[in-house]
Amino acid sequence: MESRGEITRVLDRLRAGDADAHEELMRLVYEDLRHIAAGQMRGERPNHTLQPTALVHETYLRLLGTEKTAWENRAHFFAAAASAMHHVLVDHARLARAQKRGSGTIPRELTDTVAAIEGRVDEILAVDEALDRLSQISPRQKTIVEMRFYAGFTEEEIAEMLQLSSRQVKRDWATAKAWLHGEMRGRASAGTEFG
Repeated sequence: MESRGEITRVLDRLRAGDADAHEELMRLVYEDLRHIAAGQMRGERPNHTLQPTALVHETYLRLLGTEKTAWENRAHFFAAAASAMHHVLVDHARLARAQKRGSGTIPRELTDTVAAIEGRVDEILAVDEALDRLSQISPRQKTIVEMRFYAGFTEEEIAEMLQLSSRQVKRDWATAKAWLHGEMRGRASAGTEFG
């Protein structure tokens, strides 16, 4: 990953309205975002057509399309990126479910993405619902789950980015994982099947 200072300086320029900062930010974070996206796509079928690059581009467009692009630092940016990637996958899972139920056609540019996650639709949506419930209990734990699960950061990287101790992140991660497993088991025993 790029140095914390360099990304933070570019984010400061972005907040100040520097038009060139968007391009420089993409240059600085692109490989990190691509690595995160590759981790997300690792479990997909070998011949799917969605590439990590497409997931990175859609995530980055969402980040820049939000009204709040005033990320304070590198940690804040990557937490937002993990959350945006999570929402990209959830939105595509919802589109896949809609297509499966015949409720309309999917725009052509999203067809490959939907096909790539089709086997995980129920799982992605169930995890999203559980994360919404977790955010009501502990927003920090939700952020840690997104950074760990969706962005693939290690506990040590998360601790550094969120300015927490490694011990605190490990505790929060273990607690959140146990809570989410309980939620998923509860759904499974209620008859929900996962992809």
